[in-house]
Amino acid sequence: MAPMSCCCSPAAVRRRLPVLAWLPRYSLQWLKMDLIAGLSVGLTVIPQALAYAEVAGLPPQYGLYSAFMGCFVYLILGTSRDVTLGPTAIMSLLVSSYTFHEPAYAVLLAFLSGCIQLAMGFLCLGPSLRRWEGGTLASSPALRTSPSRACGPPVLSPSPTHATSPSPRSPVASGISSVCSLLAGQGSCWISSPAQSSKVSPPLPPSPSASGRSRTCWDCATPPGSSSCKCITSSAMSGTPARNALVVSFAALVAYSFEVTGHQPFILTGKIVEGLPPVQVPPFSVTTANRTVSFAEMAQDMGAGLAVVPLMGLLESIAVAKSFASQNNYRVDANQELLAIGLTNVLGSFVSSYPVTGSFGRTAVNAQSGVCTPAGGLVTGVLVLLSLGCLTSLFPYIPKAALAAVIIMAVAPLCDPRIVRTLWRVKRLDLLPLCVTFLLCFWEVQYGILAGTLVSGLILLHSVARPQMKVSEGPVLVVQPASGLHFPAVEALREAIVSRALEAPRPRCAVLDCTHVCSADYTVVLGLAGLLEDFRSHGVTLAFVGLQVPVLRVLLSADLSHLQHFPTLEEAGGCSRVTGDELGQPSVPTPCRRRPAGQNPGGREGQTLESESGELGDDGGTVCALSGPLVAGSWFSGL
Repeated sequence: MAPMSCCCSPAAVRRRLPVLAWLPRYSLQWLKMDLIAGLSVGLTVIPQALAYAEVAGLPPQYGLYSAFMGCFVYLILGTSRDVTLGPTAIMSLLVSSYTFHEPAYAVLLAFLSGCIQLAMGFLCLGPSLRRWEGGTLASSPALRTSPSRACGPPVLSPSPTHATSPSPRSPVASGISSVCSLLAGQGSCWISSPAQSSKVSPPLPPSPSASGRSRTCWDCATPPGSSSCKCITSSAMSGTPARNALVVSFAALVAYSFEVTGHQPFILTGKIVEGLPPVQVPPFSVTTANRTVSFAEMAQDMGAGLAVVPLMGLLESIAVAKSFASQNNYRVDANQELLAIGLTNVLGSFVSSYPVTGSFGRTAVNAQSGVCTPAGGLVTGVLVLLSLGCLTSLFPYIPKAALAAVIIMAVAPLCDPRIVRTLWRVKRLDLLPLCVTFLLCFWEVQYGILAGTLVSGLILLHSVARPQMKVSEGPVLVVQPASGLHFPAVEALREAIVSRALEAPRPRCAVLDCTHVCSADYTVVLGLAGLLEDFRSHGVTLAFVGLQVPVLRVLLSADLSHLQHFPTLEEAGGCSRVTGDELGQPSVPTPCRRRPAGQNPGGREGQTLESESGELGDDGGTVCALSGPLVAGSWFSGL
């Protein structure tokens, strides 16, 4: 009964429904800012949705079908005020690769991806995605650059509706003019936008009224100009969001003028199904002219897409949410984000949506517009629905070159070439997954993603399998692993100890300092058992120092023979003795005395524990003598 009451407690309900945290405090000021931000994102997402549907190889209306459900779901379940869910360039490319340009496959992929994401959310796997984010999204500049190559097909592919023979230069000219118009709009916004005023003049301190207009924090309910608010306004994406809509509208007007005259030099979008999408169950089978493709066959045809698409959607959305949360000083719940994006894809599949995720570009527009709560997505969703109900008759006249320009301008600001120089200066090995992903994305995006993840995993595995160790040489070898001890590192540890302690002309005792070892599995236990047996066969002792409780419990449960463990290095030295009993001979304890640091042979600093009887015991056994403090020694990697 207690777990049920805990799950139904007000705190648990507010955690699962974040809307209850900010809705009671909603104000008219927040409403004004959310309305402005929602309109700005809506004017951005409509032309982008049409363009991304072309990239996905689907009819243009499917982009709009995918653009509104996330706005409504994230309003209730989202934990970030900035994130907007919808079609993106990367997801559109993946959908194009795994759904064979068939809408039924795309809708089913959205449903199955949502189910997988919901399952991961219910299993609380959100924190485990952090280890994947670095590996997959470390190469995100490569992923963000590659979608621009997909702008070619929307520009050059023939339109099924218009049978005219356009001039081959017309699409290129239209695309170039559209890009120039968007660049001009962005350049003018650099001059007019307060967030980017530093590009033309030194920044001025904002007035309190300007600060209140630019952002009001829904976490602390104060304008950012106040001393109690620590929010940071994002300026990752500058420019007026309406420029996309203006350029597309102007291009459609020009194309319609040519259509009236009877000569059409542009490749147009073509006919779009008018009206709102029908609410229906996702297609679990497809009927073709020859036969009916069952659900099992459809899932088999999509293959690896059932794993790649939901995983990439989660990584991209959570990475976007955490990026803006860190900038604006609030926290996001990764598990809640899993539930939000999973439910978005499941419900979206009932309105013919293909898989969606968090959009970095539109999220930046949302933050730049001063959004205060996730309620801004409600305005965006309503605007998309209005465009579906009222404007679809005008969309067929939009040139594909204009949509290609929208895609180029959407992904171009996301590519930062400076990351190469930064990685070269910070850690050059991180350039390897970036370069692999970048090059393979020109072949297939999914291959680039998988290869980048694989390379990052191999780098991580190499660091785990070959950990650094601190070695203190002397009559007794002291080895301290610099990090945790996992099963891939057992062989490297064994090789390092055996080569220095047992393969020497005279075998010597060794101490394994496990201060940094917090866990051990069965393979580690087997490796340590073999190491203990090797030391016993050579007539010397291997002692353990600084074992943490979980590790000690595992070793004691394994019932290792000849296991000696001590809390500190000094206690291990004080208990050193002849190991004749391990050789089948009588054991003769040997007292130890402490030698002052100044009399330490070899010029080593620190204290030395040695046997009064010398290197050999009275019965011929080898005596363990601990020498040197732990800080004295050298680091080496078990390569």
